[in-house]
Amino acid sequence: MSERRSMKAKLGGNVFKPDRERHINIKPGFEKDARLKAALFVCPAGLYSLNEEDEVVLDIDGCLECGTCRIACGTEVLDWNYPNGEAGVQFRFG
Repeated sequence: MSERRSMKAKLGGNVFKPDRERHINIKPGFEKDARLKAALFVCPAGLYSLNEEDEVVLDIDGCLECGTCRIACGTEVLDWNYPNGEAGVQFRFG
């Protein structure tokens, strides 16, 4: 029987290749929008945080491309697309 690995250990095995452009952006003027704050709780990679001005900031490094933030926050506040070509997450199972 194989040894159980934590979620953090499993995610740590993934490979992330950056794209030339960000595939997720917070639309200008929506950094303090209440709908955007849902991403603080639903993003499985924990990429959203609050800064000192109570604005939501996004660090896309490590994005799992699951689309949870897009569903939770809506397209009015987020511009969300899949990365181009060979960029983005490559899942490593094992």
